[in-house]
Amino acid sequence: MRAILQRVTKGAVSIDEQIVSEIGRGLVLLLGIKKDDSLEDVKFVANKCINLRIFDDENGNLNKSLLDIAGEMLIISQFTLYGETRKGRRPGFSDAAPPAIAEPFYEAFIEQVKSSGIQVATGKFGAMMQVFIQNDGPVTLIVESKNSI
Repeated sequence: MRAILQRVTKGAVSIDEQIVSEIGRGLVLLLGIKKDDSLEDVKFVANKCINLRIFDDENGNLNKSLLDIAGEMLIISQFTLYGETRKGRRPGFSDAAPPAIAEPFYEAFIEQVKSSGIQVATGKFGAMMQVFIQNDGPVTLIVESKNSI
């Protein structure tokens, strides 16, 4: 499992030019699910993301987590995070989980984050979306489960 985290002052998702979800201060998380991911990967990545100390404290140091600041998370499924680009000019996606496997893991990830008390907004699994990110910092990180490394 692979997540791209962007610390934001606000984020939103639109489908067919209609905003379907939006958040204020927090994280926009793009989630890639690998074909052999497990529920352990879900728990590891979700817990890592909500507990990473990537928000400023009163001294301007990265010392606070999403939980500490009562931030929000916008979670977007993005299979292209497992695009293989080393050969040729067209990415291959053989490592990405097919939709029938990926969607339940995406939903489990959302529930894992919600269970920590984080306010969650989402995109729509499998939809063509426009994601609006007002990156704060900018701070952008990659979090991977052990299965992805």
